[in-house]
Amino acid sequence: MEYTDESFDKKDFTCEPLQKGTYENCIFRHCNFSSSDLSSVRFIDCAFNACNLSLARLDKTVFRDVQFKGCKMVGLHFEQCDPFGLSFGFEGGQLDQSSFYRNKLKKTIFKGIQLRETDFTECDLTNAVFDHCDLAGATFENTILEKADLRTSFNYSIDPERNKVKKAKFSLQGLPGLLNKYDIEIQ
Repeated sequence: MEYTDESFDKKDFTCEPLQKGTYENCIFRHCNFSSSDLSSVRFIDCAFNACNLSLARLDKTVFRDVQFKGCKMVGLHFEQCDPFGLSFGFEGGQLDQSSFYRNKLKKTIFKGIQLRETDFTECDLTNAVFDHCDLAGATFENTILEKADLRTSFNYSIDPERNKVKKAKFSLQGLPGLLNKYDIEIQ
């Protein structure tokens, strides 16, 4: 089924599951997808505003040019999504304990979002922007952060020897997050 230019407001998809199909240019507002199965659903040019997607199943889910604003998205496994054309942006809300393992996220914008204990292992975050993000406990391992901007973000721990950080931007206040492994005191 195809759905185009539709709005879904305050729908509880935990009671009545979202129909499988393609959703293009649709808006989801205050919807509950918690623990829902969104496998093989295609979202193209869609917006999710103040929705709960925590623990939703994302096997082969398509996200192309999708925006998430003020959403709760705890424990999502974006590495299970269809990688072809994967592109989204995040503003506000919570994206804790999620995984982007091996995703190509070039130019992705994370703005004012909580990313605690989120896994970015082996991701390509070239030119990504982390604007005022809380990255406490986030994992960066063999991650490409070239030209990424983390100047306003905080609580990160990134080992420059285990990640590609050429021309990445960090603030002076973020310097301790690049030197954690040396167990030195910076004042």
